[in-house]
Amino acid sequence: MTETTRPTPADIRAFRAENPKMRERDIASQLGISEAALVAAEVGLTAIRIDADANRFLDRSEALGEVMALSRNDSAVHEKIGVFEKISTGRHASIVLGENIDLRIFPGVWAHGFAVTKSDGTDVRRSLQFFDKAGAAVHKIHLRPASNLEAYEAIVADFRLDDQSQDFVEDHNAKAVEETGPVDVAALRENWSQMTDTHQFFGMLKKLKIGRQDAVRSVGEDFARQVARNAVEPMMRAAAERQTDIMCFVANNGIVQIHTGPISNIQPMGPWLNVMDPTFHLHLRTDHIAECWVVRKPTTDGHVTSLEAYGAKGEMIIQFFGKRKEGMTELAEWREILDGLPRSTDSVAA
Repeated sequence: MTETTRPTPADIRAFRAENPKMRERDIASQLGISEAALVAAEVGLTAIRIDADANRFLDRSEALGEVMALSRNDSAVHEKIGVFEKISTGRHASIVLGENIDLRIFPGVWAHGFAVTKSDGTDVRRSLQFFDKAGAAVHKIHLRPASNLEAYEAIVADFRLDDQSQDFVEDHNAKAVEETGPVDVAALRENWSQMTDTHQFFGMLKKLKIGRQDAVRSVGEDFARQVARNAVEPMMRAAAERQTDIMCFVANNGIVQIHTGPISNIQPMGPWLNVMDPTFHLHLRTDHIAECWVVRKPTTDGHVTSLEAYGAKGEMIIQFFGKRKEGMTELAEWREILDGLPRSTDSVAA
């Protein structure tokens, strides 16, 4: 294949067969296709095209019982084992508030769905996989031994589309790039200081037309302090040692997935920093982190502090908070952990 020749579904399957141990995202990258195109090439073999309506899926999701929910971006993979429960659906945003599975979903982004069945000897792995218009993975639901197979098969049968084509054409115009202008530091600080809830932060950025990273770089050290790029691991180890409950957010354009609780089994492996706990797995590419910031936002319950990691293009990779409920002040030990993180030696211009 040349650089200008797009691989056919047969080409994709052949390459996959020749590289059985290569990760799917790496195969897609090497072939110059989206992950959805990789899955679509298997339609009629190991994959079935299904309706990607997020809210329709959420209405049926609890019946699956225990599953593994996976959300990721280019630099972090967030996996939670649990049940879809306490579900509230909406046109623009939907919420899952289960004991273990905690999601904020943006249904308008979910564009393509597949039911995937893979066999490895006697081991059969089943999943529901959802992608955006560009073919990037939004969310995946993997069945577990305790899952309700009958409910899964009913969803696949009911959601199956008439179109079972193996071809996939990415729509790269689907992502709108928000324009941001120069930072008015005085306006930023005034609006920042007047926040009463952390959820007002995104609205403030939109109102001022400021990117998130630009805001934390510009607002001043009383609200945002840059720490070392490797600050995530010492934070995790301190939280594990002190048994401090944390919140870990990983997001893409179609979902935010959250872990709330302790972490314990922290395992670095090459560039990956992994958490391998019973119901929570995290895989973080630490070499993708360009900047880390400790960020303080005012609320009616006092300041709320987060650790935020950004990539080289200014994208949010991962975000951490101390466990907190509305009406409660932030955990003192969480603030102490963040206060103890090493400062950055990098110079970032505001």
